[in-house]
Amino acid sequence: MTDRFLDKAYGVTGPEETQALYDAWAKSYEDEVAENGYATPGRCAEALFSVMPEPHAPVLDFGCGTGLSGLALRMAGFEVIDGMDISAEMLARAQEKSIYRSTQAIAPGHADLCTPGDYAAITAIGVIGAGAAPITVFDDIMNCLGRGGYFAFSFNDHAVADPVNEGKLNEYLDTGAAQLLVREYGPHLPGIGLKSYVYVIRKS
Repeated sequence: MTDRFLDKAYGVTGPEETQALYDAWAKSYEDEVAENGYATPGRCAEALFSVMPEPHAPVLDFGCGTGLSGLALRMAGFEVIDGMDISAEMLARAQEKSIYRSTQAIAPGHADLCTPGDYAAITAIGVIGAGAAPITVFDDIMNCLGRGGYFAFSFNDHAVADPVNEGKLNEYLDTGAAQLLVREYGPHLPGIGLKSYVYVIRKS
C-alpha cells in the first residue's frame, strides 16, 4: 500500500517537520498529486512565459520538489532551469528527469539563495503557505532578483486565508517595489476541491 501524505501536508509546522514530511513523501508524491489533478505548475509556468517569452533566460525553480514545476517550465518554453529544495529525497527524484541545469539542496531557513541578477526569473510554485515555506521566503526571493526580474508564484486557498501572505505581496506593490503582471484564480488540486491564485510580479 502506498503511503499517502496530502491529508497531512497542510497541518505540519516548522521547517524541520516540513522537511521530514517531504522526504517521506518523495516516492509517492507525484502519483498522489496527479490523482488529484495538480494544475498549478502548468498555470504558473504558462503565466510566466506569457510575460517573459525568453526560452534561454535562466530561471530558478525554488522549492522544485520532484521536478513537476521544472517540467511545467520546460513545457512552457524555458530551457535553462535550476532547481532548489530543502528535501534531498525530492531533489533526487527531480534529478532523474534531466530537466535541470543544476540542483541544490538548501537548509531550512537559508536566506542567501543566489546573487541578485543570477536569474531572470524565480518561481515558487505551490511553495508558500500552510505546510510548506513561510512567507519570509518571499523577501528572500525578491532579494535574489535584480531590477526587472520576474517572480512567479502561487497561493492556494489555505495561503490566501492567512492575510499575512497577500499582505506581504501588497507591501511590494503598494510601495512600487514591484509591479503586478498576472493574478489569476483557478484549479490547484481539483480532486480535493482546492484552488489557487497564480501571480507574476516584476521587481522595480
